[in-house]
Amino acid sequence: MERPFYAVGRRPRGLRGKGNVAVADGGAAVSGHAPTMAPMGIAQRVPDLGALELLLAVVRLGSVGRAAAELGVTQPAASARISALEHRLGLALLDRSPRGSRPTEAGTLLAGWAQQVVAAAAALDAGAAALRDRAGDRLRVIASRTVAEHLMPGWLVALDGVRPGTSVALRTGAPAAVAEAVRAGAADLGFVEGARTPAGLSGTVVAADRLLVVVAPGHRWARGGVDGGILAATPLILHAEGSGTREVLDRALAAHGGTAPPLLEAESTAALKAAVLAGTGPGVVSERAVAAELAGGRLVAVPVADLDLHRPLRAVWPAGRRPAGAARDLVGLARRSRP
Repeated sequence: MERPFYAVGRRPRGLRGKGNVAVADGGAAVSGHAPTMAPMGIAQRVPDLGALELLLAVVRLGSVGRAAAELGVTQPAASARISALEHRLGLALLDRSPRGSRPTEAGTLLAGWAQQVVAAAAALDAGAAALRDRAGDRLRVIASRTVAEHLMPGWLVALDGVRPGTSVALRTGAPAAVAEAVRAGAADLGFVEGARTPAGLSGTVVAADRLLVVVAPGHRWARGGVDGGILAATPLILHAEGSGTREVLDRALAAHGGTAPPLLEAESTAALKAAVLAGTGPGVVSERAVAAELAGGRLVAVPVADLDLHRPLRAVWPAGRRPAGAARDLVGLARRSRP
């Protein structure tokens, strides 16, 4: 059976009567029984961690101002937060004076309990980090052809040295495919060429590369350089449209009228080099991919006077989420190996 409740204070305007039953001006009786209230969850009753950390800093340092400086907030903001904490708990927690702030008896007790709460939160955070590291023992990577073929092998050897037993699944793709796989959660980490980080991702530059125009020693360009206009007007042996190499070249040649229709589109770097070595025509390829052929004199690099074909290589991951475990270590190793 519900118990009647008794309001203390002024009766709402428009109601008349006595006791716990009021009568509206229209004559209808209004019950004074207490409404049923949903119980509050602990999150609504307990102060947040930030307020507890602030209280602990004030108790430790003896000053709201020093605590505010340590936590990187303004003193007025810290004072307001302490006042809100006291109001929420219905307790006076600090004795304030010109010489500083000291905890009341209730404040001292609460600080002890707050320390346990903050320590438990720190343990939760450390446990979650450990779980992320454990999940990082299996790493899914998608990379552009240049990175996968010429840089990733060395990075993976280094990763095995710092994180033995890590299972790495590596596949290759064009920049758009790399970005989409990482955004969709199909890969933990991606590596792409390009001046900008793809939309919806975060990233960092881990290496640099340069595209070269290469020809067989018997080609007429082997005896001298060309300019951007000549390169733009010449059909070239290129990677397929959508590749990182093609995107960088197209962007560089845009000021010279754009890239001419290709003489040959190669699906792989090996096929592109074979066509150039056979004397089919000039090709554009990563400097890393033709280092041996240039050193051996089987290919010749053609200087291009007014064209910058340098490109950064980036590690990318979902925006708002930092790499953890093996992914974090691989990014760090890649950056440290940057010449």
